[in-house]
Amino acid sequence: MTNESLVKKSKWLSKHLRHSPERVGLTLEEGGWVAVSDLLDAARRNNMALSVEQLEEVVADNDKQRFSFSPDKSKIRANQGHSVEVDLQLLPQQPPEFLLHGTGAQNQESILVSGLLKGRRHHVHLSRDLETARKVGGRHGKPLVFKVDAAQMHADGIEFFVSDNGVWLCEFVPARYLSLHDD
Repeated sequence: MTNESLVKKSKWLSKHLRHSPERVGLTLEEGGWVAVSDLLDAARRNNMALSVEQLEEVVADNDKQRFSFSPDKSKIRANQGHSVEVDLQLLPQQPPEFLLHGTGAQNQESILVSGLLKGRRHHVHLSRDLETARKVGGRHGKPLVFKVDAAQMHADGIEFFVSDNGVWLCEFVPARYLSLHDD
């Protein structure tokens, strides 16, 4: 599959597994799962050519590892980033000492006042590595990276989760736990 085709199919999956499953006649099961057969049927009905092999390629080759198969590969889900109500059944985890959050530099002032808000998503997304945080920040303009004192947040009772693709998640990051990452 060409890179262009891979990206197109990945975007279609993101849209319908994270944001609007009902648009193509899908219902997310507990954990955000959808039967692969139902997904392929919905793709066909909505003029998206998608085979099992192509679906496997999208899941395996997605640079952000946005999707996962169930162990028997009969179901698929988006790992995080949903704007629709879904319980991914993630268990609280102890985070590393620090995590990172990338955003656009134009957001600096409001974040230092209000903290990191989840917006339309279910969680604030955090990363362990600087490259990922910078890349995410670059999607929003000139990248800016915040360092999050995750250990202190956890000690103060704030829960953290980690998605199947290694993205750390929490409900909110109050401004007092944030500092600018010095390069």
